[in-house]
Amino acid sequence: MASPSRRLQTKPVITCFKSVLLIYTFIFWITGVILLAVGIWGKVSLENYFSLLNEKATNVPFVLIATGTVIILLGTFGCFATCRASAWMLKLYAMFLTLIFLVELVAAIVGFVFRHEIKNSFKNNYEKALKQYNSTGDYRSHAVDKIQNTLHCCGVTDYRDWTDTNYYSEKGFPKSCCKLEDCTPQRDADKVNNEGCFIKVMTIIESEMGVVAGISFGVACFQLIGIFLAYCLSRAITNNQYEIV
Repeated sequence: MASPSRRLQTKPVITCFKSVLLIYTFIFWITGVILLAVGIWGKVSLENYFSLLNEKATNVPFVLIATGTVIILLGTFGCFATCRASAWMLKLYAMFLTLIFLVELVAAIVGFVFRHEIKNSFKNNYEKALKQYNSTGDYRSHAVDKIQNTLHCCGVTDYRDWTDTNYYSEKGFPKSCCKLEDCTPQRDADKVNNEGCFIKVMTIIESEMGVVAGISFGVACFQLIGIFLAYCLSRAITNNQYEIV
């Protein structure tokens, strides 16, 4: 049992830890909001690109949304635990932070290791989407049109990729290949964009996913601070039998 004088001396230290941890928890909660927003943005803005990857890739925005939601809930719990100065709740908070950190670390490593497979998967699926292209509005054909209209490109490597498709043999180039709006290119190569879409799409995906990866890495590293603070505050409270009345 610590003496009263000892407990009085440690109160300012614990109060300081609580203040810093509250500030951290609030910032951590904000990062959850950011991840949630990035996930929603990725779902809206990058859906066409994800739809031409494998089915697992389409879940990436949902993973970010789920992670952001968990961080928001965990940040709220951490704030409550800090205000209550509950040692066991702070230990639980630190344990959850550690678990999320490990999950994010593994996900980052897996994403880095398999980044080349993502490129190959997109290229193969884009080529497959061209061969099966039709103008009836299935999601892959819609994704191809959306990408070609947005990036002003045509085909995978260049416009000639279309010449091997059934659609081209029947109708010519799709309107999404047009250099100008509302043109009817048919088989006139002078009216379509010559540059392929693969390089353009990869540039966009790498830049946008770089932003996502940077934010995720920053959040993961930031959690180490929270783990340290929560552990130190819990240890100080336990060792000095500090109680809030």
